[in-house]
Amino acid sequence: MHDSPASPARPGPIFFIGRAILRPLLWLRYRPIIRGASRLPRTGAVLLASNHLSAIDTILIPSFAPRQVLFLAKASLFRSRIGGWFFRAIGAIPVHREVGSAAQAALNSGRDVLASGSVFAVFPEGSRSPDGRLYRGRTGAAWMALETGATVIPMGLIGTNRALRDPATGRAPRVSMTFGEPVDLSDLAGLPAGRARREATERIMQAIAIISGQDRADEYSAGGRGA
Repeated sequence: MHDSPASPARPGPIFFIGRAILRPLLWLRYRPIIRGASRLPRTGAVLLASNHLSAIDTILIPSFAPRQVLFLAKASLFRSRIGGWFFRAIGAIPVHREVGSAAQAALNSGRDVLASGSVFAVFPEGSRSPDGRLYRGRTGAAWMALETGATVIPMGLIGTNRALRDPATGRAPRVSMTFGEPVDLSDLAGLPAGRARREATERIMQAIAIISGQDRADEYSAGGRGA
């Protein structure tokens, strides 16, 4: 049992200023196609589970999602005044990865965000895909969802890992962000914890694969570390 949840995190002036600055710049560079945004519940706890192709994913999602999205970022990114302002503006929460218990601390932070009724974004693969395939999901996202009862919305990003420009237009290909239908985990409540987490993880990853169209890899990603 957890303490009574705090009030949902409310967007402050830094968030609105950050979005006002970032969105036009990101739109010009990536021209994102947003699909299914209405599937993101307008209120209540939401775990937004996405594939992870590029470092820009952590900036695009909070910039174009219809609600404020919180996510974890390594604490070192907050050390400078400008870096701290920027990452707080886009909804980042610092996590100290050098601490031995960092993994559980990160999960606890995500659980607390969800318990407050806010939106928390996570990449179940744990790190960026090195080759564009969808790698096995780690069970942390499922743990947070099952612990809090948050609505799980799968998300598919396409094209964020493309750096090449179209020689005909001189512009980079457009990227797309698609919000999927909620993943139903309600029938897992009576299962043993480990089995429930594994089944929930598989359902979440399968939903992401359907949206993103990625081939699935039967191993964990050893690619670049996610933000």
